[in-house]
Amino acid sequence: MTIEQVMVIGAGQMGAGIAQVCAVAGYSVFLHDTNQESLDRGYQRIEGNLKKQVDKGRLTLEQMEGALNKLIPTCRLDVAGEVDLVIEAIIENMVVKKELFKELERVVKPSTILASNTSSLPITEIAAVTDNPERVIGMHFMNPVPVMKLVEIIRGLATSDEVFSQVEEVTKRLGKVAVEVNDFPGFVSNRILMPMINEAIFTVYEGVATPRAVDEVMMLGMNHPMGPLTLADFIGLDTCLSIMETLHDGFGDDKYRPCPLLRKYVSAGWLGKKSGRGFYQYD
Repeated sequence: MTIEQVMVIGAGQMGAGIAQVCAVAGYSVFLHDTNQESLDRGYQRIEGNLKKQVDKGRLTLEQMEGALNKLIPTCRLDVAGEVDLVIEAIIENMVVKKELFKELERVVKPSTILASNTSSLPITEIAAVTDNPERVIGMHFMNPVPVMKLVEIIRGLATSDEVFSQVEEVTKRLGKVAVEVNDFPGFVSNRILMPMINEAIFTVYEGVATPRAVDEVMMLGMNHPMGPLTLADFIGLDTCLSIMETLHDGFGDDKYRPCPLLRKYVSAGWLGKKSGRGFYQYD
């Protein structure tokens, strides 16, 4: 099967980024969201990002127009029946993802591949709610999607070799680097990254240093391009908490226990850059 049509479910920051790179790569793309306002915002984000690429000379005006012509926003899930690959990029919640995959199973063609952009949840568990778990796979893109090269490709227990090969080819066509990882909580990226961020939050919580000082130590001393607390704000503190909870539940090891300060900030609605306040304040 040749993959030509793609559907991205979720028009947030990740979903919009995935839809953008798919459209630029020449795929026909349905961008889906249940909320029209979110859908419009996602499309506008893509349009703005592409204009910036043109201004920087990375895309021609014709390439931008071609990508936008390939992009179809929709609130209808049933159009998934027309596509060869569905990439889910919704909230990082297992119950919600399972409900979506059950619904997709009733809509899509038998040959359609179902991929999840989950950053930490088990692909095997998501696939188990479908009748054809062999066609379910993980495609974990990095944020921001148009810039970052890595895509973690995660096989579920039943994922077929053919599905893996097709997704690997799609990833290459997007100009990304596909790295195969096994289906464990957090995979590789977040199993390593999130405990570091969590420890940075503990450092602030215990009064060892200010957020700015922690970030400066890691940038100037460890040559990180961005401090862990700035990165946490960029990712979203609610997302960081969700991933830490997945690691803690999945491994049953207290070294993955989320910092109480992280929980407090999320409870207060201090989610980072997207809410205007996290470890730093944003306009």
